[in-house]
Amino acid sequence: MLTVSGLSFRYPAAQQAALDGVSLQLGRGRITGLLGPNGAGKTTLIAHLAGLLPLQQGDIRLAGEPLAGARARNPVRITLAPQEYAFYPMLTVAENLACFASVCRLEGTRKAARIAACMAFTQLEAFASRQASQLSGGLKRRLNLAIALLPEPELLLLDEPTVGVDPQSRAFLLDSVRALAAAGTTVLYTSHYIEEIETIADDVVIIDHGRVLRSAPLGELLAEEGRQLHLRADGDDAALRAVLAPFGQVEAEAEGGYSLRLAPGSSPAGVLAALEAAALPLQSVRYGSHGLEQLFMQLTRRSLRDN
Repeated sequence: MLTVSGLSFRYPAAQQAALDGVSLQLGRGRITGLLGPNGAGKTTLIAHLAGLLPLQQGDIRLAGEPLAGARARNPVRITLAPQEYAFYPMLTVAENLACFASVCRLEGTRKAARIAACMAFTQLEAFASRQASQLSGGLKRRLNLAIALLPEPELLLLDEPTVGVDPQSRAFLLDSVRALAAAGTTVLYTSHYIEEIETIADDVVIIDHGRVLRSAPLGELLAEEGRQLHLRADGDDAALRAVLAPFGQVEAEAEGGYSLRLAPGSSPAGVLAALEAAALPLQSVRYGSHGLEQLFMQLTRRSLRDN
């Protein structure tokens, strides 16, 4: 559906690139979860896909066509529901939808039909005459989504769509995203709520410092994390690494201890036996299938990001 190849971008006067050779693919009718700490490059990537930033280096193609040409022919094949509320607070729900439908060049019966369909999909009919500023946080998020769906986009960009909503509204929004993908809409979903990504995503892209760290189907990523052995043992670093290295890739963990990505044919039992034979007593060990959050924290080194 959409292919990004070698995308790099640097803001004026910035010392580091916001995006550094980003490549990824979004499959048609699939939900791709985009994860990254603050300042990882998520917003810059979304801005490129939404046509808000010019290409400096790299290529973006929509169904095989350069993105600029595809957007010139049909500007609403891709729509964005941003993290900020993107509607007029002084207008009612119905007035906002009518206004943005006109912006999308919808007219006549088609315009009326799309407004009705989007209002029904987001269950906003009972609030049609309510001023947008008077809506709850959950209803405002639903209005954001309804506006983005007006032109029936092929690709929907959702940037933190559940910020500030109650659990019931969050569940409704997640169910809505699943329904859109099931109907054929491609969705790029970015959120700081990793459990949301783990719940709804078909594929996951993890980025940091403008680079893609992992990009794969969710099941593959979780299986990959499941082959991780996390351990602490007595002994100096050199001795421990010498014992562990034959079994796979060894990395020191920020909180102490080591992670060992087991190579094919290696087993946790073999590692434990080797440590015992080398007289390196174990303090703790953890192995098995872990969640996406553990993989994310491991890749991004758990450091705090304030911007």
